[in-house]
Amino acid sequence: MAAMNELGKLLIMAGAGLLLVGALLMLGARLPWFGNLPGDIVVKRDNFTLYAPIGTMILVSILLTVLLNVIGRLFR
Repeated sequence: MAAMNELGKLLIMAGAGLLLVGALLMLGARLPWFGNLPGDIVVKRDNFTLYAPIGTMILVSILLTVLLNVIGRLFR
């Protein structure tokens, strides 16, 4: 029974994660600053564009770390 309980918790966390990613994708288009933060690198040439959203990746990483730590503490 303990294994089923752990599997249930894992499925709930995976579902919550997918819900969060979906919400971020839907809201991302409405936030004009998202993807245009300081530290985001854009290089445009004649027929080549390089976009490296380093600042945005750092912000998303920090937010996900905090969120997953809070969720992890709730399910202990």
